[in-house]
Amino acid sequence: MVAVLTKIFGPENFETAEDVVQETLLQAMQVWKLKGIPQNPSAWLFQVARNKAIDVVRKNKYSTQFDFNDSERKLLTSEYTLNMTMEILWKEEHMEDELLQMMFACCHPGLSAENQITLILKTLCGFSTAEIAKAFLTSEDVVSKRLYRTKEFFRQNKIRFAIPSRDQLASRVDAVLNSIYLLFNEGYNSTHHEKLIRKELIEEAIALCRLLAENQHTQLPQVFALQALMLFHAARLESRISAEGEIILLDQQDRSSWDRELIAEGNAFMNRAAVGGEVSIYHIEAAIAYEHCIASSVASTNWKRILDYYDWLCRIAPSAITELNRVVAIMQVDGPLTALKLIDHIQDQKKLEGYYLLNSLLGEIHFRLKDSKKAKVYFEKAMEQTQSEAEKKLIKKKIKNLSP
Repeated sequence: MVAVLTKIFGPENFETAEDVVQETLLQAMQVWKLKGIPQNPSAWLFQVARNKAIDVVRKNKYSTQFDFNDSERKLLTSEYTLNMTMEILWKEEHMEDELLQMMFACCHPGLSAENQITLILKTLCGFSTAEIAKAFLTSEDVVSKRLYRTKEFFRQNKIRFAIPSRDQLASRVDAVLNSIYLLFNEGYNSTHHEKLIRKELIEEAIALCRLLAENQHTQLPQVFALQALMLFHAARLESRISAEGEIILLDQQDRSSWDRELIAEGNAFMNRAAVGGEVSIYHIEAAIAYEHCIASSVASTNWKRILDYYDWLCRIAPSAITELNRVVAIMQVDGPLTALKLIDHIQDQKKLEGYYLLNSLLGEIHFRLKDSKKAKVYFEKAMEQTQSEAEKKLIKKKIKNLSP
């Protein structure tokens, strides 16, 4: 919806598009509360948004804030062609094109990578400022400033929607994929929401990536690899949370509940991703996820192969979080003492200072080393750092299970 409205008003008027979406949703809440949810909620929302967009165009067609000079949008300024043009823009096939074009507009090379991702998460994915801050391990104030600067850039440069040329595509698609993956991760393990798993975000991320995978311009190996990675993870969703909303750890999950159809679909995307000689981070992470999917238990998991993949990942895309995940694999292969020694060698540890999983892992390592006193200290630190109630319950259970 935001993509079509931004196409209509121009990228320099993001706020107007967002305002129309917000007004549409508020109207839905009011009307549906009285009359009930319509048979086709999406069609209802699109119709209301379309009508509101027509009102905005009529009110602003002579305003200098809105630029209707290009051939397609010029038709919106005439009452003879306004409704017909709106009908075309709101057709499903056109909406998909607009969404794809907007993804790439958000990833304009004149924007920093951080600003590109922030804008996609805000405008296309509906992230709140708090959720974006969590994804970047930064503050809400920093995110708000990024959004302001980015929207000013669009306003001043009057950026237009278009799928980039083939020679520009590779550099632009990386930011798009990164944003989609961040969206998926927020759905897979949300820490700013009452639910740990937000299926609507997971489904949206998979749908956005599928849009890229189905478009002839963006059928790239890294696109297929990301789709495979997300499908492998999505296949295990039902086993991660109990009926009471508590986290179920990997070694206790019912693997018979894993969705074998999603795993098979993910494998098919991995086969498509194998074309060409380039290996992206998504190829490697998908390979790690696949190892978990095919293992019958934690004990039978090929941890040595997973460690090899993490070694590879640390070489091509080093980061503190990737190194932390590598330590988990090392703990499985070489034991907790080796894992503990390597924690201190993680580069750029400052980025992990407020990251609860660092202290959670340290608590687990000391638990396995039978040092309950230190384990408790680290678990308590982790519990203070996470905003997720499900994570807090899990850590409390770990503390309770520590020997006195």
